[in-house]
Amino acid sequence: MRIVTTLKSIRWKITRAGLRQVVKRAARRVLINHAVEDANGHSYRWLHSDIETFMASVEADVSALRPQATLDALPSFGTQLMVEFATYTISAGRVLKNLGVPAEVTRQLVSDLGWDIYRRLLGLTSAPVRMMTRDPGRRIRWTIRMLLWFPFGAHGAPGYAVETSRDGDDILTHFTHCPPQTLARRLSEQEGDPEILEVFRKSWCTYDWPGADLIADDGHRGHYRRTRTLSHGDSVCDMCWIARSAQQ
Repeated sequence: MRIVTTLKSIRWKITRAGLRQVVKRAARRVLINHAVEDANGHSYRWLHSDIETFMASVEADVSALRPQATLDALPSFGTQLMVEFATYTISAGRVLKNLGVPAEVTRQLVSDLGWDIYRRLLGLTSAPVRMMTRDPGRRIRWTIRMLLWFPFGAHGAPGYAVETSRDGDDILTHFTHCPPQTLARRLSEQEGDPEILEVFRKSWCTYDWPGADLIADDGHRGHYRRTRTLSHGDSVCDMCWIARSAQQ
């Protein structure tokens, strides 16, 4: 038991060191190109020193927030990893708010930071499939099935709860429990701050549309559809991954 605990501790030390570098590099790429207007209407650009200060504050807030993420209660490493990422999203929003950045700008900055990370990781994950087949439907189905194994393994609440089915060539993934969303919602309610959940919704819950097009990689948009969203207060994220874009 002690050996297992030690190995898990080492794994998380390595994982968290890697995550810090991924987030820090994304912040350097994204924030340096953003202009921010403060409460007095003054526009400024991020300096490298500002980004370093921002990241130090985010990492401190993540450490303080981590106990509330209750990672040990989650059923798989993949789920834990996604919740760990979510703590960075939540902390980034809270730090920007404390810096006086307006709410709409905060949402956009966090969304852009997250997308920079998401698209790179999704591109890396889907690359083998995109090399194996040029068919956009197969690319989507094979990649989604792989992602449903890791990191979105359907272990049920408190992990991911999802029902998967086919509609012709399209694949349906209906999520009824999403641990990162659950964390954001819980903190939003506990702290009486709806912006925590809104920052999460405007980032994580917007990536699937361009993400599906990235996976399909056929030069067309429209490979994803969703009418209900957990973070919007619905009982399900009714995701449909579309094999053939309607815009083709």
